Amino acid sequence: MAPMRLLAIIAILVQGLVIGDSQELPSFDPELAVAKVLEVAEGKVGPDVKIFNVVDFGAKPDGATTSTINFIRAFKEACNHNGRAMLVIPEGNFVVGSMLFSGPCTFQPPLMVQFAGNLLPQDSTVAAENADWITFMNFNGLFISGKGTINGQGEKQAWKSVCEGCRRQSANLKLIKLNDVLISGITSVNAKGFHMMISVCSNFVITNVNISAPDESPNTDGIHMSKTNKVRISDSIIGTGDDCVSMIHGTTNVTIENVKCGPGHGFSIGSLGHYEDEFDVFGITVRNCSLSRTENGARIKTYRNESPSKASGIIFQDLIMDNVKNPILIDQEYASIKNSVDSKVLISDVEFSNIRGTTVSKIAIILACSQSFPCQGITLKDIHLEYSGPSDHNEDTPFSSNCTNVKVNYIGEQMPPPCA
Repeated sequence: MAPMRLLAIIAILVQGLVIGDSQELPSFDPELAVAKVLEVAEGKVGPDVKIFNVVDFGAKPDGATTSTINFIRAFKEACNHNGRAMLVIPEGNFVVGSMLFSGPCTFQPPLMVQFAGNLLPQDSTVAAENADWITFMNFNGLFISGKGTINGQGEKQAWKSVCEGCRRQSANLKLIKLNDVLISGITSVNAKGFHMMISVCSNFVITNVNISAPDESPNTDGIHMSKTNKVRISDSIIGTGDDCVSMIHGTTNVTIENVKCGPGHGFSIGSLGHYEDEFDVFGITVRNCSLSRTENGARIKTYRNESPSKASGIIFQDLIMDNVKNPILIDQEYASIKNSVDSKVLISDVEFSNIRGTTVSKIAIILACSQSFPCQGITLKDIHLEYSGPSDHNEDTPFSSNCTNVKVNYIGEQMPPPCA
């Protein structure tokens, strides 16, 4: 990653760091912060940082011995340390069950996690407990950095047991009620459910991560967010069986840039309108990203439900599509709640700008808005998509757009042609 880009990311992060509710961290040079984050991955920290190595607490990197309690003990000691602390997961294969790393804590933020090893699930433990696998919760300041891998091994059993209406499968990494978080360099493979699940958090940076699962793996969203504010995701590769990034109710002020998505279902806002009293979604920007052979590209989806909410201030910009099925999609008929006839989610102020590439669909743009709450302020600017599907597929169907319950503001080139 370019040093200036990482510098900018860290600068955004450190501006919001706090201890407790009011005490601010001492200010320091962002360049030193960049160096410090890079050093965490290599374990190069000062003598004032106390090291809590999971091996010192009895964890075995042999790929066979269960080390769950040893990880939890190491975290508890780091959490309760009165000073700077670093949790170390060294090289090796560690077998662990469901782990909750929860505050409140007394360390001087942030807790640094040097992550070099590979985490493997204890046989059947996660599925049996109906719990997420690795959870960080309820404290301020967390830096996770390194080349470690979280391997959920969802292919062994979990993906086979997915069913309609059943509880979702466990997430590889769950982050809840955290502020001021940086995750850099790690890999997540074959999660049983979501790879990263973020909820009720603020001031989040995810950069240079690699997330992968086969395209047929069910509900394996790469990064799934709800009720979270100020998130930046950058310079990462995400390929899964579901959304590369999904943003549901209460997700605000998110920037996603320089992310390669595919396989998967693209960048999705929603589903919205699924639950009662949902918080609004606003301030979402997805730019300078590429999507390859995904089900969708830039998508907003809502349920037909009686629960009202809003999604606004959304920008999809400078996106490259490679054989994407639905490059541009607003779907307010995604699914229905019983006794509901229309979506009550108002979608407004959305811009699709400079979106180019290829699609396997003759109808490349679908804007299917709510009849009760028609979309407002939808702009398509400089769109150039080309059909790349089979030459004998729907020969009589023109390459086109389909719009309902929306008036679109068109600017610049439009291919396929605008809706009538």
